Amino acid sequence: MRELCGNIWDFRLTAIIAITTNGQVSRSGKAVMGRGVAAQAARMFPEIPALLAQRIVEQGNHVHYLGDNIVSFPVEHSPYQVPDLKLIERSARELVELANHRGWQSIVVPRPGCGGGGLSWEDVKPILESCFDERFTVITAVQVDNYEGAVSP
Repeated sequence: MRELCGNIWDFRLTAIIAITTNGQVSRSGKAVMGRGVAAQAARMFPEIPALLAQRIVEQGNHVHYLGDNIVSFPVEHSPYQVPDLKLIERSARELVELANHRGWQSIVVPRPGCGGGGLSWEDVKPILESCFDERFTVITAVQVDNYEGAVSP
């Protein structure tokens, strides 16, 4: 596992991007993606909240490929809960399994649960190190509120 600081969206065309998510679906039938990388993804790809909600309803709060080189990475069951270290570990293992299955060679993951979630990187890092290999890069995000980079047509 590598670590770096930067903008996760700079890797979208060359790597799989993991967006940290929760398992809540709104009454409107969309996944709640209110902050961080998930909120950025929802703005850039307006179809993702409905697609993720459908996957959550059908298959549960797990790692899901959402198209456009994006995967969900559950860190909490609800946006109103503190991120769950056991869920982060399960998500890391599921992401490795999916990467193996699909043959992905480059996956970029934000520090799960460490931004708006409030977890300490010192608590999360050992979990990821036990799961991730050299294909995985954990990025410390620079603040990007209005990313205008390349998106799919």
